[in-house]
Amino acid sequence: MDIQFVPLNHVHEKLGAKMVPFAGFNMPVRYSSDIEEHMTVRNGVGVFDVSHMGEFTLKGPNALDLIQRVTSNDASKLIDGQAQYSCLPNETGGIVDDLIVYKVKDNDYLLVVNASNIVKDWNWISRFNTKGVEMKNISDDICLFAVQGPKAVTVLQKLTSTDLSAIKYYHFAIGELAGVQNVILSNTGYTGAGGYEVYVHKADAEKVWDAIFEAGKEENIKPIGLGARDTLRLEMGFCLYGNDIDDTTSPIEGGLAWITKFTKEFTNSVAIKKQKEEGVTRKLVGFKMIDKGIPRHDYAIKDAAGNVIGKVTSGTQSPMLGIGIGLGYVTTANSGVGSEIFIDVRGRALKAVVSKMPLIA
Repeated sequence: MDIQFVPLNHVHEKLGAKMVPFAGFNMPVRYSSDIEEHMTVRNGVGVFDVSHMGEFTLKGPNALDLIQRVTSNDASKLIDGQAQYSCLPNETGGIVDDLIVYKVKDNDYLLVVNASNIVKDWNWISRFNTKGVEMKNISDDICLFAVQGPKAVTVLQKLTSTDLSAIKYYHFAIGELAGVQNVILSNTGYTGAGGYEVYVHKADAEKVWDAIFEAGKEENIKPIGLGARDTLRLEMGFCLYGNDIDDTTSPIEGGLAWITKFTKEFTNSVAIKKQKEEGVTRKLVGFKMIDKGIPRHDYAIKDAAGNVIGKVTSGTQSPMLGIGIGLGYVTTANSGVGSEIFIDVRGRALKAVVSKMPLIA
């Protein structure tokens, strides 16, 4: 597969980022060290260039109807300027993708999807567009910067007259930033550290990037790579598509019942509702290591008797806790908080405990 480049690829290379292929894009994995970048976001402010993400606009009188048919959450509850986490169930019990639905106004929506699934999601949603919804894939035209951390509001407020403190969690405003009009300022993110996601046209991307870093000098703002993005989201227990949820995992198994609303019909909703009512045989859980060791993707999870009861889907060393943490699927009987489990780390059964999420709470 050909590797694509985000518009500011040259900026990241100039900053000395280690660039790696990710989701079909050449992306910065780190600029300094994962731990340093992680702590910058937890304690201060950092900026991720996540312009590889996909953006679709859906417009017209039947836009909401289409969104309702393909997503698990209830988008009819959205007010103007509100965002909603949701997923696209498939017809066989799994998930096509997870996404965020933004309601700009009546008959005008923005869907933000994972980079690796842009074509897949576009084709999937298009299959159900039988009522003439005006769909546009604007992924190549939009850059997305995630300005994350407790000092993000201080930095960004210098650049806009929009009152950022008035934007509630999972809400957004469209305004001027650094002299650029029609910028989406969204109180969302993938870190649990607070902050905003900034959607800007690619023609204005470098100007906005530079302005953010100039405004953040006093706060010691830093660019942040995908390595820290992964450890930050894991500490919160946020799913990564392709690891923790995929075409074979149902929303109920994946802990996404809270975004699965049976107030309407959607793809495979009858089967998923039955699953919720009757229960599932496995569940996605968060866990913390008791024994010293780092869990990794696909490591077997066992019970005290040595029986395989599941597998790790994501794992790392938590910079905040100083121990190994992870997500994984286990049998329902072993999924309760406090359950003792064992991670098979290169033939050694290392003790862990199922824990509430976020894992750093």
